[in-house]
Amino acid sequence: MTSLARRGQLCRCAVGACAVVLLAVSGADAHTQTASDACGPGLFVRAPASEPVTAAFGARSYAAGDVASLRVSARAPTRATVRLFHAGPGRPLRRLRTFAAVVRPARRLHLGPSVRHVNVRIGAWRSGLYFALVQTPRGMAAAPFVLHPSKRRVKRVAVVLPTNTLAAYNLRDTDRNGYGNSWYADPRVQTVDLRRPFLNGPLPQWPGRFVHWFAHNGYTADFYSDEDLDAVATGGRLASRYRLIVFAGHEEYVTQHVFTIVKQYRDLGGNLAFLSANNFYRRVTISRSRMTCIGQFRDLGEPEAALVGVQYVDWWRRRYPSRPFVVRSVAAAPWLFRGTALRPADHFGRGYGIEIDARARSSPPGTRVIAELPSIFGPGKTAQMTYYRTRAGAKVFAAGAMYFDGPQSPATARMLRNLWVTLRRR
Repeated sequence: MTSLARRGQLCRCAVGACAVVLLAVSGADAHTQTASDACGPGLFVRAPASEPVTAAFGARSYAAGDVASLRVSARAPTRATVRLFHAGPGRPLRRLRTFAAVVRPARRLHLGPSVRHVNVRIGAWRSGLYFALVQTPRGMAAAPFVLHPSKRRVKRVAVVLPTNTLAAYNLRDTDRNGYGNSWYADPRVQTVDLRRPFLNGPLPQWPGRFVHWFAHNGYTADFYSDEDLDAVATGGRLASRYRLIVFAGHEEYVTQHVFTIVKQYRDLGGNLAFLSANNFYRRVTISRSRMTCIGQFRDLGEPEAALVGVQYVDWWRRRYPSRPFVVRSVAAAPWLFRGTALRPADHFGRGYGIEIDARARSSPPGTRVIAELPSIFGPGKTAQMTYYRTRAGAKVFAAGAMYFDGPQSPATARMLRNLWVTLRRR
């Protein structure tokens, strides 16, 4: 993302920072920075008041059998309960805007301003997105983590959750200088701490729509955080394990190593699905739980469209509403439309947009446009859903806009099932 203002719409999913961002951008607490930055919109955003309770795990992913350290604290002495949930299956948690199933019952605690470390043993659960929910009489906080796969039980599909992007969006002020410690809140910041509690407590929801759809359909996959993917040595190792890698959310920030091994994976015939927009856009480095933003891959000689098929175009600028996609070519990906009865010029879904991608000169030869959001952000700014195949047999799908990570209608539910079933095959 290149503008902080668009956070307001996305925060319908990422509950934490929504009100803070909207008020800061529109009010007197925000002002522009004229110097160009590697990342961020060049805005200062005032930090909110301290919260009733905060919680964060010491790492962004764990394996079954690990003992995770949960750091919790409260603004004032209070009683609290801690529960552990699996996000996706189970019942709706309306305050968190997600579905989740309890995997560890409530544990009672007494909290205060000092950080308390609570040890949590990770069970032999299925790979996926999990979170601890800390509740007090005055508020709550959620601390997510990814349970990465067992090496002994590899699935055909890997799902990558956008943990780097979530960390960049975290506007928490840890050094107490009055501004959030992210390039989206302070132009002087180029490095963020990946261990910070998420702002204002509730669970970030960008992958929430996907994990609920995934669980509801009974699918199985190996889930990865961005750090887990970065730890894989080569694209060949990925290709030996998986037929399909799904980037379930807004995968904006990746390391050079991840860019390289995913490209290698594709070149070896591995299938890819990008269910959001603005993917593989900015290069970062990660060292000792700190992420530093370097710049745009296309400015560094590796345009994202050469891998994804499309590249980032623009954002909604708080003016342009989301829209249904318009079918341009069923022949571009007939398997995607199987069972939908959709034809060229038909519309599907209720609303896509927020950020958009489109084909570029660097898109692979034969990249086909499946559907479009014509001129959604003004003349010449059209979102394009695309598909291409390589000589090695790789199939690469890109949604081209936000919100294709969950069904919006019976037709789009069928499209997502078709995508999953078809791309998990060789």
